[in-house]
Parts: sequence; structure tokens; C-alpha cells
Amino acid sequence: MSIGQLEPAAPILLPATGIGSRTPAVADSPMATAGTRPTEGGGCVIGVEPAEVMEPAAGAKPTKGGRCAIGVEPAEGVGPAAADILHRHFGYTGFRPGQEALIGHLLAGGDCLGVMPTGAGKSLCYQVPGCLLPGLTLVVSPLISLMKDQVASLDEAGIPAAFINSSQSQAEQSRALRRLQETGLRLLYVAPERLQSPSFQQGIAGIPVSLVAVDEAHCVSQWGHDFRPSYREIPRFIESLALRPAVGAFTATATEQVREDIITLLKLREPLVQVSGFDRPNLRFEVRKVKASDKMECLKGFLMQEKADAGASGIVYCATRKTVEEVCAVLCEAGLPATRYHAGLSDSERRANQDDFVFDRKPLMVATNAFGMGIDKSNVNFTVHYNMPLDLESYYQEAGRAGRDGSPATCLLLYAPADVRLGEFLITHGERDPEHDVDVRFALQAKAFELLRQMTYYATTNDCLRRYILRYFGEPAKVSCGNCSNCSTAFEEADVTLDAQKVVSCVFRLREKGRSMGKAMVAAILRGSREKRLLDLGFDQLSTYGIMASSQTHHIRVIIDLLVEQGYLVLTAGEFPTLQWSSRTRELLAPGAQIRLRMPKQKPATTSGIVKKETGRQRSTGTRYPVSPSDAACDSSKLGDTVPELRPPGSRAEEDIGDEAQAALFADLRELRTEIAREQNLPAYLVFSDASLREMARVRPYTEEGLLSVQGVGAVKLERYGRRFLACIKRHGQAEGDH
Repeated sequence: MSIGQLEPAAPILLPATGIGSRTPAVADSPMATAGTRPTEGGGCVIGVEPAEVMEPAAGAKPTKGGRCAIGVEPAEGVGPAAADILHRHFGYTGFRPGQEALIGHLLAGGDCLGVMPTGAGKSLCYQVPGCLLPGLTLVVSPLISLMKDQVASLDEAGIPAAFINSSQSQAEQSRALRRLQETGLRLLYVAPERLQSPSFQQGIAGIPVSLVAVDEAHCVSQWGHDFRPSYREIPRFIESLALRPAVGAFTATATEQVREDIITLLKLREPLVQVSGFDRPNLRFEVRKVKASDKMECLKGFLMQEKADAGASGIVYCATRKTVEEVCAVLCEAGLPATRYHAGLSDSERRANQDDFVFDRKPLMVATNAFGMGIDKSNVNFTVHYNMPLDLESYYQEAGRAGRDGSPATCLLLYAPADVRLGEFLITHGERDPEHDVDVRFALQAKAFELLRQMTYYATTNDCLRRYILRYFGEPAKVSCGNCSNCSTAFEEADVTLDAQKVVSCVFRLREKGRSMGKAMVAAILRGSREKRLLDLGFDQLSTYGIMASSQTHHIRVIIDLLVEQGYLVLTAGEFPTLQWSSRTRELLAPGAQIRLRMPKQKPATTSGIVKKETGRQRSTGTRYPVSPSDAACDSSKLGDTVPELRPPGSRAEEDIGDEAQAALFADLRELRTEIAREQNLPAYLVFSDASLREMARVRPYTEEGLLSVQGVGAVKLERYGRRFLACIKRHGQAEGDH
């Protein structure tokens, strides 16, 4: 069981109001729509006229008992009923890209796979059908915290839903099943392991299931970044149902190989595959290359810049429990409202710390990477990776927990070369699945090392960070996004052909001696280091020894990384990777060969203007930008690079939400939201998101009709909170004399 699964939560069992109960769902019921007919259990199936006999549609396959899966052609649009649900209960006036096609396909009874980035509205793709389909929508999720958040959010939207999980007592679980049978919940959330429980199977026997929604579907693939064997048992449960329901699989990140696994292993039938764009324009990606010893000061500087001391909410991810403890302690000593989360804490402390974060009592969470997978918190302003993750899929999913409501947010990675060694150690000594044989384990480990290499290239590239991510997922991207730390830096291209040839020559001379070494040793040889191990191995006798003595180690490492990334050298897998020639290496040594590298422009020093002299040549020290209280902490010039100006004017750190009056109204709306959240014992973002409050402050609606036009304000929330928010807006208007 993962850390995310251990989050305890009290059951939220909602009355069957607002949407209506599930049974009886016959043609004359308000819940029945055109194209439904009763089933044996008193429910009905979408897609067939009530008077018709259900015949196999083209492409449909028989299911258990000789019945046929729903195989009608999906409607082109979802119709007014779905649009009404979207606005009335969720407060949105239109569907986002990809949502309408998936919803329409599920309503027509088809299977689907939706790959949509965090914040793109995956949950609506099964929640809206769950409100319209006559039977139960069963949501399979591995994370208890996600169940709790989504059920609470559905409750706020007036939609009856509940969950059953291991955080509940047996009596609570039994009450939940009775409630399901007696009142007809629209959606029920369970973990994949729950599907194989005899008591659960008995409890839902006779309950018509219209849709099974599989969240975090990448967990079914052993090539994914979060493989869970229990996902492989989901098809067996579906096959045990009297009538096969529609099946929808959803995930935020999945490569083509993982997508194929999802379709095959979940046994999706001719699914509609909808891969929405992976890009999230509201996120700003930053990488700061620092020494490991300087990370803490750099982190503190960033948090002050992001106004974490003034209540901005964010997550700091660390690779180990020990690092979580150390970072959290330092931040608390610095007066920042931080708390912690990792598997070494007791259940009660994890629960209390998570609630402190969700309710904004401690808006800064320091945690291992499992935290946040099931958190629907929409007002996370930033994420920081204190250590580099093991793969880019995990990084993008974790970083994407910022800015879920569409507001500008920052995703920072603090990178040090030691992160690579830590990653290699974690891969080599990680927990092994006893069901895997030696060959499978070897293949998985080799794949893990390859993923770590791709992650390292992201951390070290000088190209557009967004473009690197999008191309990794197979999506075309512009050369420059204008909203990442690399695109905000003034670069110039430098011809590094000669230096690159020196590097590959050194690797060749080592091979002549029957040796292959890692990046650190190759750089040390080229610089002419006098370290004992190098001398003991006799590497000072190589012809390439000291031929780059005037270059800094960091510059040589950048050249090596570039050669590996472009395929001129190969970095072997394993705990101690070494450099070797590739099939492309000789191209670099051919006459006329050229290799260029984008480097930050060196600027004159702004203080004393000192020019250092190194081995007979002059080098500018470069401009140093004050990006933290300890100016040297993030100073990459110590590593042979120039620190870019990492944040452009008008960024979220400056709270750029309009003029002074608009900012004042936004602040008051947030205070009102906090007041209501405390009264209702709810997380503030469940009342209204920051994005909704910003829109209120910008458009200043004075009527209920005007407030309904704000994204995130539906009829249910208008009735609950509208009067108080309108009063707040009117008070500001009267004070400014504009109404």
C-alpha cells in the first residue's frame, strides 16, 4: 500500500438530493433520458429506445450471459442535459478541449482512454456522465485522499457521492453499502483492491453499474512510473458484472507504450482515445543549478520571493524522509508556516498535517513524492523539487499539482550533480517485486536508468524546458515558450567543437588502456587533476591529461552532457555509469564537423568589475543576480555558469491581478472565503477557487445573473454563498463610488 493510500478519512455519505436517486430509473423518471430502457435491476441502459429490443450493435461483443455491451455510435455532442449539469453543479459555461468527446462517448456506452494533464478536468469526464447515467458510476482510485477530496467537492456541488476505503471501520463500510442500496448514490469511489473483496462484491450485487471509471490508469503498466499490480485485476471484476458497463480510463501522463498497455490490460473495447495537449501554459518551469550545499539557502530565497511567508501555498518535494525532516525543520526555524508528510510518520500525524495543508493552516508542505497524488487542492501556487525526481513523467505529474485552477504558478527544480548519484542509488537498491523474475527485473532497472537519463537531460539543457517536456510526450512544441527559466535567459550559441573533440578523445584514450570511466573522472583527467585515485591509476600519463586545464569542471560536464544527449557518447546503465563511444562518435572527428552549444551570455561584473586571470587567458566573472537572501546560494557562476534573471516582470510573485482597487477586492474576497470555509469546516478552495475570485474581482458582478457568469459559480454555490460575495463586491463598489 502506498503512502497516498494511508490517508485516513471519515466517510462522506451524501443524501440523494440535487441530482436525484438512482432507482427507479425508468422512462418516466426525471433521471431517464431519451434512449433508455429498464434493466433487470430496475436501472436502465443508455443508448436504446425504450420500446426497442436491445440488439448487438456493429462492433459490439457479447458479454457474460450472452448479453451485449453497449455498442451504439457515440453522439457528436453531449446535448443540453450534460451542459446543464456542467453549469448548474460545477459552475462552468463550456467544456474544455477533449472533455465533450469523452463524455459523449461514455454516455453512448463506449469505452474510452483520456490522457489529460493535471488541471485539465479529467474528473468531470466521468462525474458528468455519473450524474446522467441511470446506474451507479464506480470510480476506481488508488488514493484515499483523492476520494475524500472529490467526494467533498461533489457534496459542495450538490451531487450525492461516497467512498469506501480502508480508513473506515467495518461498520462504516457496511453503512456506506446500505446507503448505496437504499438511496442510490450517483458515484462511489473505491480502491482497486476493494473490487476483489467478497463483502464488497456481495454489497453491490443487484446494483446496476453503468460506468466504471479507472483513475490513475497508468498504474496498470509496469512501464509506467507508478505500477500497481492490483490494477490488473480490474477487468476480472468488470467481467463478473451481469451486464458489462462502459469503461473509462484516465491518466495525466502516459507515453505511447503506457497508453497501449492501458488499452490491452484493462481490456478496453474499441476505445475512443483522447490525448489532450500536455501543455499547461499557466505553469512556469524553472531549473536552478546549484551545489548540493547551497540548496537550502536557494530554497529559502525562492519561498520568500513567492511570498510563502504571507500565505502562498506550495509543496516542496524531497527524495527521502531524512531530507523532508531536515528541510521542514529549517523552514520552520525561518518562520515559514511549514509542515511535513512521509511514510515514517504515524497515521494520525499524517492525517493532521495533511489537513493543516488543505485547510491552509500550514500552507507549505514538505513531503516525499507520494504526497499530493490524491489532493485536489486548486490553490497551490508553486511546487519545488528539492531533489531531482527519477523520471520526467513523475516530475510533470508532481509539478502539475500547482496551478490546478488555471492561475499562474511556478514549478522549480533545484538540480545538483549529486541528485544523479542519489537517483542511481535509489534505482539500484529500490524495493523489488518478488513476482518478477530476473530478466524482468533487469529490463525494468535498465528502463529506470534510461528514464533517469532523460530527467537529467531536462535538468541540464539550455533549451526551452516546456519544449523538452512536450517533446518527451510526443507533442510538437515551439522552439521557445517565453515562460521558463531558459527562455527568460539571454543565450548565445558557442562553437564547442574543439572541446567536444577533446572529450571524446579522452574517452578513446581510456578505452585504449582497457578502461572506461564516469563523467567526473573524465573531467578530472581533462583538467589535469592531481587527485590520488587518478594518479594511482596512471591516468596522468594519458595524452589527453590536462588538455582542458583552463576550463572549469562545470563547463566540461556541460559538454559531456551535450555529447550524451546528442548521441555522440553513450552513458552506460548501472550504479556506476561510464562513458563510451557510440556509433556517431567518429562523425564528430571528421573534417568539417561542428557542434554548437547554447550558453548564457556573460555580462560584465556590476560591482567591482574584477577580471580574473586563468592560465594565461582572461574571463569575465559574469553578472550575479540577487535571487535569494544569500546571494551566493543560487549563484551558478560558482559552477562556471551565469545566473539568469529567473522571473520576468508581471509574474505571480508580484500578485499581478490588476489595479490597486482590484487587488484590494480580491484580498477581501479571499478573506470572506476563509471565513465561510471555517464556518463550514471546508478547505477554502472548495468554496471558490482563486481563479474564480480573481474573475469576480475583475468583472465585479452586482447581480446573481452576473455572478453566475463567473467560471466556477454554479446554481448550487450561488444559492449557498452568492448573497455574501455579492454584498462584498457591492461594498467595494460603493466605497469607490462606481455603483
